[in-house]
Amino acid sequence: MVGLSVLVGGGRDETQVRALLAPFVAALAGGEAACVVVDDGEGVDLDRWRGVLADAAAVRTVVLEEGRPLIAEDVAGSAGVFVAGGLTPLYAELVVPARAALAALPYAGFSAGAAIAAERAIVGGWTYDARQVAPEDAGEDLDDLTVVAGLGRVDFAVDVHAAQWGTLPRAVAAVRAGLVTQARAIDEHTAVVVRDGVVEVVGAGSALQVRPAEGGVLVS
Repeated sequence: MVGLSVLVGGGRDETQVRALLAPFVAALAGGEAACVVVDDGEGVDLDRWRGVLADAAAVRTVVLEEGRPLIAEDVAGSAGVFVAGGLTPLYAELVVPARAALAALPYAGFSAGAAIAAERAIVGGWTYDARQVAPEDAGEDLDDLTVVAGLGRVDFAVDVHAAQWGTLPRAVAAVRAGLVTQARAIDEHTAVVVRDGVVEVVGAGSALQVRPAEGGVLVS
């Protein structure tokens, strides 16, 4: 995939997250970042997202909600787009329709924003084929493992909070079932940086790769 995508697996430590976003901020080249946040009905913590983008020269905040998806005008003139975290299925519903408008811009995604960056996005669920594949609390208000169209920034699916929420088995199940061709399970305070197709893992944790293998899957 062409361009820059920085995919952060989550985490509450602002200093660490800001460091992970350094490649994205550098790509802005002093321009404005569009910060896209989805309100799921419980309000949004804009100070949190402005905090992790504090190194950007300027930030334009775009708040979406049910019935109000992202449109091209929301990001027009920005130097890059940061998509925040929250309820992943709702982020997919409201952000992915603007896929074409984001395609040429540097991109950073945090948690939900990282998950929907994939061509085929794992957006939640905790069971597959009547078997548990993740903790129920990590289901994102979905029961069945659910994969939907994403932004197409990267050619692998992304699951997040991997070590902290126990979501690696969900990524494994998605690959094993053929719902996605491959996946990365990213820990908190960890990022996968993809620049013109070259993948680098940075931060405090791991971003395990899940690929098909004869008779099952390979995790490395």
